[in-house]
Amino acid sequence: MSQFIAMNRFKVKKGSEEAFEKVWSSRESYLDRMPGFVEFHLLKGPEAEDHTLYSSHTVWQSKANFEAWTKSEEFRAAHARAGNDSSSAPLYIGHPQFEGFEVKLTQTNKAAVA
Repeated sequence: MSQFIAMNRFKVKKGSEEAFEKVWSSRESYLDRMPGFVEFHLLKGPEAEDHTLYSSHTVWQSKANFEAWTKSEEFRAAHARAGNDSSSAPLYIGHPQFEGFEVKLTQTNKAAVA
């Protein structure tokens, strides 16, 4: 079985970057309770005229582990307050775009890991 990477892309409205990052850093994710969870990254990407691109990036031991997460009580609890319903205005444009990838090749710098 190969690892699985799950990503959601968000187009965060200009000026809402700090609030968006705070939502992620202040909420309980429950990921560490899930079998097969490897790691999580919140990635900040390039800026466009009206938004900054962000991606949430989780690595799982398998696609089955990721799918079990999406059907779990922990998933529902983690996402209960993670929507685009800020009290003042939405933080991002549209819906997140999901992308899932099966890992086919991994290379690591052994010197950097040691």
